[in-house]
Amino acid sequence: MAQTIAEKILAAHAGRDSVVAGELLNVSIDLALANDITAPIAIELFDKSGVKAVFDRGKIALVPDHFVPNKDISSAKQVQIMRGFAKKHRIEHFFELGEMGIEHVLLPEQGLVLPGDVIIGADSHTCTYGALGAFSTGVGSTDIAAAMITGQVWFKVPESIKFTYTGKPGKWVTGKDLILFTIGDIGVDGATYKVMEFTGEVIESLPMSDRMTMANMAIEAGAKTGIIAPDDITRDYVNGRAKRPFKCYQSDADAAYAEERSYDVSAIEPQVAFPHLPGNTRPVSDVGSVPIDQAVIGSCTNGRIEDLRLAASILKGHKVDKGVRLIIIPGSPTIYRQAMSEGLLEIFLGAKGVISPPTCGPCLGGFMGILGPGERAIATTNRNFVGRMGHATSEVYLAGPAVAAASAVLGRIGGPDEL
Repeated sequence: MAQTIAEKILAAHAGRDSVVAGELLNVSIDLALANDITAPIAIELFDKSGVKAVFDRGKIALVPDHFVPNKDISSAKQVQIMRGFAKKHRIEHFFELGEMGIEHVLLPEQGLVLPGDVIIGADSHTCTYGALGAFSTGVGSTDIAAAMITGQVWFKVPESIKFTYTGKPGKWVTGKDLILFTIGDIGVDGATYKVMEFTGEVIESLPMSDRMTMANMAIEAGAKTGIIAPDDITRDYVNGRAKRPFKCYQSDADAAYAEERSYDVSAIEPQVAFPHLPGNTRPVSDVGSVPIDQAVIGSCTNGRIEDLRLAASILKGHKVDKGVRLIIIPGSPTIYRQAMSEGLLEIFLGAKGVISPPTCGPCLGGFMGILGPGERAIATTNRNFVGRMGHATSEVYLAGPAVAAASAVLGRIGGPDEL
């Protein structure tokens, strides 16, 4: 029976030879993830269950990354709950301050998520790990509590949509631009409870960082997950990082898809998503004159070393416009150190930017860059809903690192070629 990569992974974790879209099944998980917003709720439910031990202390990851370093007493209490639970149950993967990075940057970097895995996380952007050829998706805190007890989760097997990308990307076009263009095409509900399977010659040439960006934003089209079949680039990334064995799956050539779409990327420019939806996209050449107050480069979408290198290559020799605040957020301590050793931090500071420790920060309106009334930001983050980064009258425009860096210098949204 022909199957997609997602169906094969779910079948293997359900102890089945095959599954079909629409089936309900219980599957064993390889990792359950929660952060400082969602973990305390799951911990409370776990404690109320009366169960004395987690199913596997090596298959749970607790990453305080949303309000860390703690911004107030409330956030300090949240992390304190996580810390106590991790100590009591000897959780192997609790990341204290200094080790902590943005969860969806940190876990692949640490070799904790691998091809062929089933991963659930109490965070919607857990779909990021599909870039490695895993089936990974966001769930609620109740599901995490149950998984910490049983090691299982139930799914309705989703249908898949196949997206094929051909042609040659332009100079500044990255994975962020491809996924923004795709969401702009199908809409924010265009893949609801489906798998977005990304394929084609363009995907095969993308570095892992860009693949993670694309998988990360599958949820912005309503998808259950995004996924890319593992190849040599995947194996190069995970070999040496992997903490355990893994298995790579591929879709069968005659697998059934709910829909298939194809894009020639040669005609795609760098994209900008206007407020207040990630699907409200247009090419940078059609943006017009949109002044900005803030530029944010980072997040689980674009906080990797490749993103910082791209931003630094544009900012080098320039100063940020006097009316703009530039905030750089490396995604993990490893990336922070790498950026420092490569001289990237000096470029950001020389451009009059500020550098945050690894944190989700302003992406969800947490801290480290909240917007005031009427202010505008361009950000490499993943969402631009009303009030997402601060005041309800503020506006967030989404773009890749190249456009965000250029815009910080220009004082308005624009592309690198304008510099």
